[in-house]
Amino acid sequence: MPRASHRARAPLPPVDRVSALPASLPDAIAVVAADIDRRFDQLLAVPDDPRADLYRCMRHAAIGGGKRLRPLLTMATADLFGVDRDCAALVGTAIEAIHVYSLIHDDLPAMDDDDLRRGKPTAHKAFGEATAILAGDCLHALAFEVLADPATHADPFVRAELVLDLARAAGPSGMAGGQMMDLAAEQTRFDLNTVTRLQQMKTGALICAAVEAGAILGRLPAEGRTGLRGYAHDLGLAFQIADDLLDAEGDEALAGKKLRKDEEAGKETFLTLMGVDRARAQCAMLVDQAVSHLHAYGAEADLLRAVARYVVERDR
Repeated sequence: MPRASHRARAPLPPVDRVSALPASLPDAIAVVAADIDRRFDQLLAVPDDPRADLYRCMRHAAIGGGKRLRPLLTMATADLFGVDRDCAALVGTAIEAIHVYSLIHDDLPAMDDDDLRRGKPTAHKAFGEATAILAGDCLHALAFEVLADPATHADPFVRAELVLDLARAAGPSGMAGGQMMDLAAEQTRFDLNTVTRLQQMKTGALICAAVEAGAILGRLPAEGRTGLRGYAHDLGLAFQIADDLLDAEGDEALAGKKLRKDEEAGKETFLTLMGVDRARAQCAMLVDQAVSHLHAYGAEADLLRAVARYVVERDR
């Protein structure tokens, strides 16, 4: 295989210019998963040089498995505005790259110290800590390379807004800041307001960015995004409460990762602070509320509504 070039990344060839995802949620999930895997396969071609294991580690973490919820949200939101699916999928891939990087780093011994992710060994177990750290770093950089590339979108103002929004969602005011709060939760008892803020940052920020990206691609003015932002906010919290319920009651074989770690670490969660029944009711209320935020949209938003309901029905 030829050595990798230092020239700018060649644009991925468009495969499907269909304007909308399938209306059926299971079909849409399958289409998005296959599309994201294909794009990672192309973006992470293994070079014939000493970086080979770095690329193999990135591929190990990025390709196969996972719900692909974030790119699905980006693509389904973009569909509301007739955005080209190839463009939306590229942006969804960038957001998923940030998500995968966060999983690689979260699993490290210095963080959550996990051995299993998506039903296979975590990146550091398969390739060593140093390679896993670099793989996470590279996926983080790759996300912004994809968003900033003219091959992703012709309008530099759209690209700049996508980069800015994702950077905010991934940084100290978003996902990484939430992870820091999560680490602090091992030493400090948090109340419900603090746990809610933690999860809005650690989990919710990237979910919000995924929906926001679809609106940015649709050139929807910021003042017109209130409903979509409300949907994403409530969906993010519902997703985390559902995750807490799965962690307490789920099947590790289906989840593909170790469960009940928060309980073992003595962390406060929505379940410990609210109780199982109240948490489940709160999750259902948030899903209903998320769906209600889409009242301005018709059948074209049914896929987003189905995603919200899927959050409380999933088993992994």
